[in-house]
Amino acid sequence: MNNNDRVILLIDIFVLSISKPILVGVYKNNKLIDSYTNSNSTSDSLPYIFDIILEKYHDIDNLYFVNSPGSYMSIKISYIFLNTFSIINDIPLYATSGFYFNYRTPIKAIGKKFFIYNNGDLVIDFLENNNELRNFYLPSILDSKIFTKNILPTYDLSCV
Repeated sequence: MNNNDRVILLIDIFVLSISKPILVGVYKNNKLIDSYTNSNSTSDSLPYIFDIILEKYHDIDNLYFVNSPGSYMSIKISYIFLNTFSIINDIPLYATSGFYFNYRTPIKAIGKKFFIYNNGDLVIDFLENNNELRNFYLPSILDSKIFTKNILPTYDLSCV
């Protein structure tokens, strides 16, 4: 096999920590090959899961995470952990909205209120009886086009 015949394998990590349980997927060439869940706090879960991942996968090419909406503490901790990991290991970090991973159904906000995706706008309100809630999921194929380099947490909390 010469250099022109080498197959490039891209290993990417996707973290979805805006609700419980935390979901982390390992993707090879955009296809989900391994997944981890943990119901502990984000500050306990991420180091634990990343220790396991790093024992198994040594060359990570990209990091992805959800930076809104959802648990603000979890978003902050994920941002700090992943951004630090990204800088130390020189790995690009990308972010996107959690609505891509729960079929755009409402996401728990504060108290009895929810973040509601309404035709491209984000509304914080009580649920109506006809609102359906769906669990978050790791996609079988990671679509990098829905992520951006704008990784700062988006705190979508208006006066509630």
